[in-house]
Amino acid sequence: MKIKNDFFKTHLTLSKFGSPPAGAESFRVPRQVEEEKGTIATVVDTLKSYYDQSVDTASGYVETIKGYKLNEKAKNLYEDTVRAVSTYTGIFNDQLYHILYPQESS
Repeated sequence: MKIKNDFFKTHLTLSKFGSPPAGAESFRVPRQVEEEKGTIATVVDTLKSYYDQSVDTASGYVETIKGYKLNEKAKNLYEDTVRAVSTYTGIFNDQLYHILYPQESS
């Protein structure tokens, strides 16, 4: 009888402390199963990664270029070019006028 009583005590102890309390299943975090990706998904993920890296690199270059104040330099270059072209256009018009309408010397 003692064996039966020990078995009963052991069973009672395990059932009391060994099993989760009632309602504990709702507090469990569901295990997330990682899906195995197919070839197309892997290729798409790789391309997205390359695209993101390219955009980040290009953004960095744009910020660096803004730091060099190239807009101001381009504006100055344009103004200087327009000024030079206007001057040489005036000289060309003057030369063409004197070719078409020569002055008579006395």
